Amino acid sequence: MVARLGAEIAEAHPSGVLLVGVLPGAIPFLADLVRAVGVPSEVDFLSISPFGGGVGTGRVRLTLDLDLDIHGRDVIVVEEIVDTGLTLNYVLSELRARQPRSIQACALVDRSRRRLVPVKVDYRGLESDEDLLLGYGLGHGGRYANLAGLYAVEASDLSSSPDRHVAALYANPPA
Repeated sequence: MVARLGAEIAEAHPSGVLLVGVLPGAIPFLADLVRAVGVPSEVDFLSISPFGGGVGTGRVRLTLDLDLDIHGRDVIVVEEIVDTGLTLNYVLSELRARQPRSIQACALVDRSRRRLVPVKVDYRGLESDEDLLLGYGLGHGGRYANLAGLYAVEASDLSSSPDRHVAALYANPPA
């Protein structure tokens, strides 16, 4: 999947691209993606956090800004998951104001059926309606994000016992 996304990005941007990872979840995916792109690439990061009402309100604020100037550049925002679209919409709006030549989005997981705002994911690893995904940057309560694979679990399993899957998921990591 990552190799496919890297090839798609390289084909669309043969002279290079700036990949902007949204911290912290995008790190594992972005690390593999930048190696798969195969054209000159730069990487920068930004971080956002819930603002006001907290997680799930759609209100976010920038807590870590880019170091690089994106004016006139081809930029791809890299997320581990796009769900409601509220966060990605905010990030894209913030970055469009800086006048990049182009701006696109890449997500490991796209949950387009759950969109609250229309936002386009230009490069999508997979579409999923799973209740809860763990691993490869996706975590729950500070756990599981470092798993090498991607696993679907029932959210209710973790609400009563956050460590319920630790032994099973960490015992036999994928190759």
